[in-house]
Order: sequence, then C-alpha cells, then structure tokens
Amino acid sequence: MELILKQDVENLGFKDDIVTVKNGYGRNFLIPQGQAIMATSSAKKVLEETLKQRAYKEKTIIAEAEKTAEAIKSLDIKLTSKAGTGATAGDKLFGSITNMDLANALKNEGHDVDKKFISITGGNIKRLGQYEAVIRLHRAVTVDLTFEVIAEA
Repeated sequence: MELILKQDVENLGFKDDIVTVKNGYGRNFLIPQGQAIMATSSAKKVLEETLKQRAYKEKTIIAEAEKTAEAIKSLDIKLTSKAGTGATAGDKLFGSITNMDLANALKNEGHDVDKKFISITGGNIKRLGQYEAVIRLHRAVTVDLTFEVIAEA
C-alpha cells in the first residue's frame, strides 16, 4: 500500500514522503491517526506541486539550520548529575541522563531543540564520561554533539 505521510513518522519517513507499507499498518494505524493519506494519482500531483513551491522556502530554512548546527558544534556542554562515591560505586549515576536533559541544556544555551530530535548514542547514560548525541535540526541537517557528564560537587 502506497501512502503519503502527512507528518514525520519515526522509522518510516518524513512529512510528504511516499512510502510503501503493509496494508494493515496503513489502513488500521497510519490513516486513522491522521499520519498518512492514500497515494492516489491526484494526491501525488498535489504533492508534487506542493514540493515545488516548498523547495524555494526550504533553502532559507536549511541555511538557518546549518547556522544553528555550527553554533551547536562549538558548544561545550557539561551535564551534572549525582554520582556514587567510593570504590564500588565508582562513576555510576543515581538515575540517568536522557535526551530530555540534553534538550534542557541546549535550551539554556539558547538553542531550542525538541527532545524527540535528539538521539544519544547508546541510549540513556548511567555513567560519568564523554558521550555523543546526534541532533536532527532538519531532514537534511544533522549535527553530532560531544558532551560530558560530570559529578555534582
């Protein structure tokens, strides 16, 4: 079943992509949730015209996203968290650091990034140290960010 996505769907595609999915997934989930429409010939023509009009606007949006990406790359982010002390606890955290914590740190630096667009390599962080995250600012612009988790004083 061919569908046109009306919004970004994780692990499937971005808004206005034409995707092929199994009939049940499209008919029972994507279409009723309002995340996709059937890819009929008329819908494809409308999509093609919309994409032509949006191409011009996209250039300025991508340029702005690349400027933000350069600013984020230059940041030196250090997240603090309570950590265990002593030989057995070592560098283990009480709790964990998630993409939400990283989104809040970026917001404090003046870059408002939604937590769903931040992907920390390896998932949640449970130890002190340096880590990598991939931040998607636009479908064509992603930035790798290195940050450090340090113990609270």
